Amino acid sequence: MDVIKYRLESLEKRFDRLDVRLDKVDVRLDKIDERHDRDFRVIFGALIAVALGLAGLMAKGFHWL
Repeated sequence: MDVIKYRLESLEKRFDRLDVRLDKVDVRLDKIDERHDRDFRVIFGALIAVALGLAGLMAKGFHWL
């Protein structure tokens, strides 16, 4: 019975540490979500700027301006 108690205590300790690690991973995932929102806005703004720039170059090349 002592061996079973020892193993059970060992497993409980591992699960406690695992719970702490999972909490840390959850916090990191929340930070990554925030970064993705900001990155999307920056990339979308750059895409719009490039599209408008190319449209301007086309207009200049075809002598529309």
